[in-house]
Amino acid sequence: MRPTLLAALALACALPALPAAAQSAGDWTIALGAHHVDPKSDNGTLADGTLPLTIGGSTRPTIAAEYFIRDRLGIELLAATPFRHDLDIAGLGRVGSTKHLPPTLSLQYHFAPQARVAPFLGAGLNYTTFFEEETRGALAGSRLDLGDSWGLALHAGIDIQAGPGKLRIDARWIDIDSSVRLDGEKLGSAQVDPLVYGAAYVIPL
Repeated sequence: MRPTLLAALALACALPALPAAAQSAGDWTIALGAHHVDPKSDNGTLADGTLPLTIGGSTRPTIAAEYFIRDRLGIELLAATPFRHDLDIAGLGRVGSTKHLPPTLSLQYHFAPQARVAPFLGAGLNYTTFFEEETRGALAGSRLDLGDSWGLALHAGIDIQAGPGKLRIDARWIDIDSSVRLDGEKLGSAQVDPLVYGAAYVIPL
């Protein structure tokens, strides 16, 4: 388990138990934690289906702010430090890497916010921007570009009362598809479509 994730869990366990806080219209919360972006196993094929692509996973610190527009119903914005992913092509090995930022806006329903263990569900829109693409190995010296992506995002998790805040364990599925260009020529599309899972400590403001 990553150090950031361990720190969040340790903080939650160390805080004294207090009554569960309601999440009512007009409330704000901030969630600080760490999440792992785990792309699906089949990330597409490039060059007319001749080059199977594999995109590696990445773990980074995250922050999310949520504003409750009604009791139990909130709008959340997720942000993170840049995730970094290695890129491999079958038969060629590691050919490069890229970074991305995936801000995600979701509408979320909290089923029992005053309970000690409170589940929630959400859905929204993700925008992913790729940058700092690098090439190596068989593609060394070439210019690699990954296009930005808009897609659906689904979110589910549980909040566990821990001191003045809550320990959140959650997972997301995000639809991320990126056009891939090499030296300006389109090679195909990368289907990232990751599961994003981790933990955070939710602080009421």
